[in-house]
Amino acid sequence: MDSATLLIVAIVGLAIGFAIAKFMEKGKASKTTLNAKKEAENILKNAQTEGESIKKDKIFQAKEKFLELKAEHEKVIISKDKKINDAFKRTRDKESQISSELAKNAKLNKQLDGKIQEISHKEEFLDKKQSELDKLHKNQVQQLELISGLSAEDAKGQLMESLKENAKTDAMAFIQSTVEDAKLTAQQEAKKIIINTIQRIGTEEAVENCVSVFNLESDDVKGRIIGREGRNIRALESATGVEIIVDDTPDAIILSCFDSVRREIARLSLHKLVTDGRIHPARIEEVVKKTEKQIEQEIVEVGKRAVIDLGVHGLHPELVRAVGRMKYRSSYGQNLLQHSREVAKLCGVMAAELGLNAKIAKRAGLLHDIGKVPNTEAEVETPHAILGMQWAEKFGEKPEVCNAIGAHHDEIEMNTLISPIVQVCDAISGARPGARRQVLDSYIQRLKDLEDIAFAFGGVQKAYAIQAGRELRVIVESEKVSDEKAAALSFEISQKIQTDMTYPGQVKVTVIRETRAVNVAK
Repeated sequence: MDSATLLIVAIVGLAIGFAIAKFMEKGKASKTTLNAKKEAENILKNAQTEGESIKKDKIFQAKEKFLELKAEHEKVIISKDKKINDAFKRTRDKESQISSELAKNAKLNKQLDGKIQEISHKEEFLDKKQSELDKLHKNQVQQLELISGLSAEDAKGQLMESLKENAKTDAMAFIQSTVEDAKLTAQQEAKKIIINTIQRIGTEEAVENCVSVFNLESDDVKGRIIGREGRNIRALESATGVEIIVDDTPDAIILSCFDSVRREIARLSLHKLVTDGRIHPARIEEVVKKTEKQIEQEIVEVGKRAVIDLGVHGLHPELVRAVGRMKYRSSYGQNLLQHSREVAKLCGVMAAELGLNAKIAKRAGLLHDIGKVPNTEAEVETPHAILGMQWAEKFGEKPEVCNAIGAHHDEIEMNTLISPIVQVCDAISGARPGARRQVLDSYIQRLKDLEDIAFAFGGVQKAYAIQAGRELRVIVESEKVSDEKAAALSFEISQKIQTDMTYPGQVKVTVIRETRAVNVAK
């Protein structure tokens, strides 16, 4: 076969194959379409079936919800009906109660009207009786005036004078008994607190002098201390401000000065000079300056130790330095730092017993005498309590501490409970036996003032201040002072002493009235 015939046969075969393929594909597509239609119908049927079931379920749930809401609504309606019925019942009870009370009030009003009428009748009757009594009283007064020969005013005046004397005597006796009772009841608790406080504080009895003794190994050292023509001793006295007494006392030199700091500087300087062996004016000045710096450091250290020992915190450095300087000061022979420490401890214990702030009280007790160590000559003229208060205010102390410092000698008014505690503890520390060396002149003057106060009252014959000024015995003239007036005189003298004098402890006033009848048998 030629190529053309083959090509034609091939083309015809391809056409027939293509037609067969198309026919088979069309049959397959129709079959697929038929299957899809059947599946769609099945899906629609299933969807309708599920929709019907869901619809039925929703309708059933809606019916159940409706029934629940209906039941709840019925419950609410029933509770409201019950409340309305209860309120209605209470209203009816109130109405019945009010009606019964109105009936009772009406009955009471009738009774009150009857009582008012009865009282008005009685008042009229009493007025008539009062007028009759006034007439009778007037007649009796007139008859008494005729009988006694005195008018009513004169008799009233005499009676008033008699009553005044009796009332004055009774009042004085009552005042005295009341004061004694108050003392017994008030002093018991006060003594208990004070004695308990004193017993809990143990201190030494130390007396400072104005001289110090510097011991030497031999008398040969005295000549070296004096120096050629006294140059060394003059230089030492000029540098320290201390009088150095070199006498016949064996192996000793006396250092005399009222300033304990200067005396201590002189003692330490002498010790260094004697130990070193080089004693001449230039060396003396050098040693004294070094000793002054050493003492200043020691003052700060002493102040810090005192503050730490007492548990006082947050104190200004200048106040700490003032506390340290108190070691080298004395008051009536009592070391000032020891006294202040003792007062601080007493204040802390007493404040704790009374339920007050013990830390504030201890702080005020430690600082109460810082005004006794002034820095400049101008401050010396200011009273030490006021100066101490000014320092405390300047360095940021609390108002109650400042008031306690300024008021412990009554220079200012006390306005806190800490102030009297500091004053009392200061007196306790200074008044105990052996604590201080009392100045003789002030002691004698106080005794004289006590006796002068007694002589200022009328009828006083003699007066004696005894028991170191703690008791005053007054002898009165029996013709001028009665027993009642003696008791009044004792009270008045004690009040006068209390207001006019300053004294430690208390003063007992005893008035003695003596009557003597003397006859001579011949």
